[in-house]
Amino acid sequence: MATPEYTPFVFLLLLFQSSVWGFPVCQTPQESPTCGYKSCHATKPGMLNVHLVPHTHDDVGWLKTVDQYFYGDRNDIQHAGVQYILDSVVDQLLKNPDRRFIYVETAFFYRWWKQQTDDMQNTVKQLVNEGRLEFVNGGWCMSDEATTHYSAVIDQMTMGLRFLNDTFGHCGRPRVAWHIDPFGHAREHASMFAQMGYDGFFFGRLDYQDRNRRMVAREQEMLWRASESLTPPMADLFTGILPNGYNPPEGFCWDQSCDDPPIRDDPDLEDYNVDDVVTRFLHIAHGQALVYKTNHIIMTMGSDFQYENANLWYKNLDKLIRYVNQMQSNGSEVNVLYSTPSCYLQELHRANLTWPLKGDDFFPYADSAHDFWTGYFTSRPALKRYERISNSYLQTCKQLEVLGGPISGKGPFGAGDSETLKKAMAVAQHHDAVSGTEKQHVANDYARKLANGWAHCQVLVSNTLSSLSGSSAPRVYCEHLNISVCPLTETSKKFSVNVYNPLARPVSWPVRLPVNGTAYRISDAKGKAVDSQVVPVSQATAAVRRGRGYAVNELLFQVQAPPLGYSTYSVSLLQNGPPSPQSSPLPRAPKAVQNKFLRVTFDPETGLLSSLSNLETQQTVKLSQNFYWYNASDGNNSESIQMSGAYIFRPNTSTPFIISKTAKIETLQNSVVQEVRQWFSPWVSQVVRLYTDSRALELEWTVGPVPIGDDLGKEVISRLDSSINSSGVFYTDSNGREVLQRRKDYRPTWNLRQSEPIAGNYYPINSRAYIKDDKDQLTVVTDRSQGGGSIQDGSLEIMLHRRLLYDDVRGVGEPLNETSDIYPEGLVVRGRHLLSLSPPATAADTHRPLAQEVVLQPLITFTDGELHPSTRLEFSGLQAVLPPAVHLLTVSQWDQDTVLLRLEHQYQASESKEHSQPVTVNLQKLFSTLDVLGVSEMNLSANQWKDEMTRLDWKAESGEKPLPKRGGDPSVWEVSLKPMEIRTFLLRVRQR
Repeated sequence: MATPEYTPFVFLLLLFQSSVWGFPVCQTPQESPTCGYKSCHATKPGMLNVHLVPHTHDDVGWLKTVDQYFYGDRNDIQHAGVQYILDSVVDQLLKNPDRRFIYVETAFFYRWWKQQTDDMQNTVKQLVNEGRLEFVNGGWCMSDEATTHYSAVIDQMTMGLRFLNDTFGHCGRPRVAWHIDPFGHAREHASMFAQMGYDGFFFGRLDYQDRNRRMVAREQEMLWRASESLTPPMADLFTGILPNGYNPPEGFCWDQSCDDPPIRDDPDLEDYNVDDVVTRFLHIAHGQALVYKTNHIIMTMGSDFQYENANLWYKNLDKLIRYVNQMQSNGSEVNVLYSTPSCYLQELHRANLTWPLKGDDFFPYADSAHDFWTGYFTSRPALKRYERISNSYLQTCKQLEVLGGPISGKGPFGAGDSETLKKAMAVAQHHDAVSGTEKQHVANDYARKLANGWAHCQVLVSNTLSSLSGSSAPRVYCEHLNISVCPLTETSKKFSVNVYNPLARPVSWPVRLPVNGTAYRISDAKGKAVDSQVVPVSQATAAVRRGRGYAVNELLFQVQAPPLGYSTYSVSLLQNGPPSPQSSPLPRAPKAVQNKFLRVTFDPETGLLSSLSNLETQQTVKLSQNFYWYNASDGNNSESIQMSGAYIFRPNTSTPFIISKTAKIETLQNSVVQEVRQWFSPWVSQVVRLYTDSRALELEWTVGPVPIGDDLGKEVISRLDSSINSSGVFYTDSNGREVLQRRKDYRPTWNLRQSEPIAGNYYPINSRAYIKDDKDQLTVVTDRSQGGGSIQDGSLEIMLHRRLLYDDVRGVGEPLNETSDIYPEGLVVRGRHLLSLSPPATAADTHRPLAQEVVLQPLITFTDGELHPSTRLEFSGLQAVLPPAVHLLTVSQWDQDTVLLRLEHQYQASESKEHSQPVTVNLQKLFSTLDVLGVSEMNLSANQWKDEMTRLDWKAESGEKPLPKRGGDPSVWEVSLKPMEIRTFLLRVRQR
């Protein structure tokens, strides 16, 4: 917000703020006196206060699709109908003003809300204003924490919270984050929640050993310091562990799906049970109080898709409260009340205690000795990749919607929109979506929704590129370039390639196009010739296409794209006929391949990697790489009957099976790329690829169909073995942002009894992992979320694919055995790992931008034929390249004249000598097509003005006090960013 000396700007800003929202957030909120913390029922000091929280946990897809869950369809799979839950709950809340209910998943509530009459909407608004219906978490879904990228999580939270803000105003804003079902918890999620303004965070699942220790120590509630870079308390979040997961205490479930007896309170009946119910409840309450610190405890009264007949729950809860509290006249010191997580949190805050401090995360999660939920880090690898690339599509779509102005939505190619893909991507963040823990038909539905969303965005992108370039030629999108399929390039003799770069810095990107010619002329936007090569399509690619393309060659060249903009390349066929001799692969392993940055050697006997050298820093490490598979447990084991499944990774041995000790080799070397094509078996192949100007070595792996004719489920890994002395330590990113240290057979907060030496040492790798010693750091950048570990010193293994024959008995009810119409004998998956070798002190300068390029890769579109001479061949949406430390995280249309902007400092403190410094950006000098007329800063989720965001303060047991808040920016328009800081702004703009 503007400082007092900028008086003219303050006036402009206030006008701007009051027009942005449907409620006056820029002024003192017109809050009902009874919503939020003010709506809480009174508690009784000196008593044990039991906070009953009526709730439902509604998966946005799992055993049924999100649509089936909402409507109550396919109840033969699972009885669940969310629309009836909301109908029933509202009806029951109206019958007793003491009752409370919390709701979480905005994706479902949004659908239900649109179907209600004006009278019903007004009734619900009144319930919200009185605090009787309270929203917690409030994102579009309850996202997974292991396999999601932070940018997609922020987007889906923003979408859900904006709907609640626009619909209910101040009283619709959640105060509490609520992740009761995700299977382990990421530090970066806690950091994001803190920056979104949440006062606290509650979850249900953590490792059984961790829980046992915390119960004994009464440390089930803590202060989570979720960043090593952000100044406390910016990323500090009070965090509580719920006592029964998210279920009611045993014997107290009164849903229609439950079997527990109701409260029978007619004393004339033979089966009168009030005394028994009260006695059992008091016993449970006193037992729970022994493992928590205050005289307040919380009980979740609900579970999966409960409250479809809310009368059953509320009638019994009313009785429970009445009869337990009646015992106070006989000396009982237990007080029971309807409550919400925020009301419970308020009482913990009032207790004014100090809380234990936590700095690591909650991975991996195990619910018993042999049951580590580390398989889902990799489950459904094709869906994980599609979700990741859909996120890249969405960011590009949103950027072009802003840069194109009104014509992007309605232009020469029809009506396009970004909303469809926004919603599909938001649903895909759910903890049974991108996690890979849903039934197969539900996974198919998530993919279908993403494809439909991208189809809507394609129209928008085409409209914008047409407007910016001045060309109305139809745009062609080729979504199977990774397997060399693109009908236009396979047949056309003249076409153009448009490369849009969503990053705020220029990128150089290799392009591989399927073609049938043998020589082409390529010119860039300035008419300059571009070096290109034609090479034959590999046998592995030809096999995996399954008749979807017929190109025999690939056209290779390097493109340069400006920041937040595009560059256009013209391609003309020069020659058909047989490939030139120099483009034919040689059937042997080379001694080495190298460019000016890297040198890679191969063992001539095995055809495998043998070393990697950084020629700039004169570093060399011994490095071999191969593929292995773990035999998945079928449960027939003396130690445990647990099987490997969609959630759980459990190999039946600690030694994986090598697929082949040698690789069949073909080598290609030309002026654009050097590649070594390796075949390990009929179902595993790889290309080791080094582009001329690249500082990273590419390993493009293809795995599948995984054979199961031997009745063995298989978990396939790529393993790198190096001479690096890693001392049992490796490092993984948290949701694509900060990096955490992982130590073999070790947990920072308790003495681990390791019972699964492989699965118990696996962690989520969202975008990168590395091992290092004093001299060398080997980093692997992944193109999707995967699981991995460092089981031996100097080794890094990453799981690529899983094909399993048994369900792991965690609810999904089917084995993870993926097939498709194209691959009926088993799914084939292709992906990339990028390897870099650097000194540890400067490694981040390479792997940070490399990871961003993989996450937000250029969008390539095509037009057929000759371009019109007046076509604008190059464009940048920025006035200048942003500093290397700054990432343009969000550029999105908010309202007609407002744009949501997020700027991120993408380096951690002390991570880079050069880039881990504060940096400043001028907002008025940012965009080339927009004039920025006004600016106001928001919190991370854009549902509060930053200067109005206040959070509860908590005291850590270390005795330290929160540090003062950051100082102001140099001026209104100059935005300062410190390491790992994300700042969010609403800009009032005008198209130039």
